[in-house]
Amino acid sequence: MGILSWIVVGLLAGWLAGLVVKGGGYGCIGDIIVGVIGGLLGGWIASYFFHMGDPMSGINLPSILIAFVGAVIFVVILRLLSGKRA
Repeated sequence: MGILSWIVVGLLAGWLAGLVVKGGGYGCIGDIIVGVIGGLLGGWIASYFFHMGDPMSGINLPSILIAFVGAVIFVVILRLLSGKRA
């Protein structure tokens, strides 16, 4: 997956995770970073635990959902570590 598609999927996933997890987002750049890290985390979880061959395969719904789940997990971990409460 190219860098532009990682940024687009990361932006969508980070923005959605910011909406779902209470407490607001991290701004445009922060949401992209959270989404890209969430995509990496979600891709690792999907391949390791669910044995998916190529979970992040471009700008499509499965990739966005996997990145979204990873971003939500990442945001929850960040909020637990930082002590911010909703």
